[in-house]
Amino acid sequence: MPRLAGQIDRAKNEAILDAASDVLFEKGLAAPLDEVACRAGVSKQTIYNHYGSKAGLVRALIERRARLIASPLDEPLAEAFPQETLASYARAVLETVVMERGVALFRLLILAAPTTPDIARSAFEASIKGGQARLADFLAREARAGRLAIADPNEAASFFAGMVVSHHQIQVLFGLPSDLAPERIDRIAREAARRFVRAYAPGTMASGGTA
Repeated sequence: MPRLAGQIDRAKNEAILDAASDVLFEKGLAAPLDEVACRAGVSKQTIYNHYGSKAGLVRALIERRARLIASPLDEPLAEAFPQETLASYARAVLETVVMERGVALFRLLILAAPTTPDIARSAFEASIKGGQARLADFLAREARAGRLAIADPNEAASFFAGMVVSHHQIQVLFGLPSDLAPERIDRIAREAARRFVRAYAPGTMASGGTA
């Protein structure tokens, strides 16, 4: 089947995003799209056709990471075991928090926000709003199934994300040593999921029930 105008195949898409990750990590947000195109083996016009702008490219890069983080929410039987699923999600979040390239990109976005608000806005929507929306969708499904009693899935998703990330992201953004070794990440993820599921168990005060 022929591709629609503006579409590119999956392999080319991944090549562009991989190249963008390398170039932005090495040279910052001011890096020209010509270099991204060169490393990806495509024309600059191909990037513009697919992403529209550098802001769109940055958004797609962050959305790719957000999809990976949220992938445990779509695993088979994920909905049947919410505590285990949320622990896997939390683990992916914390692993991303300490990822060198992720930290570098967020620092660049913070520094560039006053002069490139379109890029900052796209990054925020892809990382915070987009990631939270995927978690909220999962929590809404759990609520409909009666496994969790959640009146506002978006609010609950925000609570869970805050509990998991805590001070850890700020710590690494400030360049302070992180204590998030794999064993601690696993412990935090499991405990956050356990406390969240207990707080939103049907009939509890946190879920909107009565004492």
